[in-house]
Amino acid sequence: MDDRQSAHFLFAEAMGYTCSAALRAVAALGVADHLDRPRTAAELAEATGSRTDALHRTLRLLATRGVFHEDGAGRFHLTAKGSALRADSPFPARAGILMFTDTMFWTLTHQLPVSARQPDPSFERLFGEPLAEYFARNADTEALFYDGMEQVSDAENPLVAERIRFPASGTVADIGGRHGGLLSVVLQRNPGLHGVLFDNEERALDAHRLDADTLAGRWKTVHGDFFQEVPGADIYLLKRIIHNWDDEQCVRILRNCRRAMTPGGRVVVIDAIIPPGNDPHQSKAMDLMMLSALTGRERTEAELATLFEASGLRLVQVVPTDSVMSVAEGVMTDGIEGNG
Repeated sequence: MDDRQSAHFLFAEAMGYTCSAALRAVAALGVADHLDRPRTAAELAEATGSRTDALHRTLRLLATRGVFHEDGAGRFHLTAKGSALRADSPFPARAGILMFTDTMFWTLTHQLPVSARQPDPSFERLFGEPLAEYFARNADTEALFYDGMEQVSDAENPLVAERIRFPASGTVADIGGRHGGLLSVVLQRNPGLHGVLFDNEERALDAHRLDADTLAGRWKTVHGDFFQEVPGADIYLLKRIIHNWDDEQCVRILRNCRRAMTPGGRVVVIDAIIPPGNDPHQSKAMDLMMLSALTGRERTEAELATLFEASGLRLVQVVPTDSVMSVAEGVMTDGIEGNG
């Protein structure tokens, strides 16, 4: 490839955000909900209150990504790749798409040149206030963020739960588990286990998802700060928690789990672990989103092992799932007891 070809390639790469914008548009318009059968852009425009020409051009771009298919008669079909755009999908993606493409994330990624030059990049530097205060002033954005993350998690949780080794009995603590989506899946699959849903937001705990009849008497909620202490348990689940914080903060969380867990217990970190090499992996894109948002990052297996070791834990295995998430399991380092 010569420099001219390189330039053409890089120009095309630089325009990649247009596909994200198009995906946001069709999610916001609810286009897929009107594709119970193939329809023309004119039919879809009438159904969604949009302009035919604008919608056709948007769908045409997404057809190049396999989300839709335009046939020879000019009708658009919803493909298997795009099926989760429908509101009645078992794993609807609309809120997640709108969350990932919200102005907040667009701004964070657009300002990467600023973040790359700052010794301590932060949300506050870009928005003039901490994330919590930004959410307090922008309730719709906060609701969209948590709704979107819940949809993302609902699609991941069954895939994650099937890759974790659980005992026949004992207590599982979902640390920072918010509404308990993962804990609910775990308890449903493992009827001999009891669960603890632990979070620092009481309103999140109040909106828990553990009321199924099959879970009655097998769970409790606990309000607290994982930087201070966590409840006792045999297994700790930390899904999308460690990636939010810097190394020192992560060690504090992991060390608190190690101190509180029963002898023979385990800590399970569930994050988008970055694989070696140059192959595409969603964790690498997520890592850039984290770069300015918080103090955290997506980590490699070696980086996680270092955090575990500093916390009195030993990383024993990392298991990929059929999602971007991987399961990293740690046990107490020899000679270090729990509950200490």
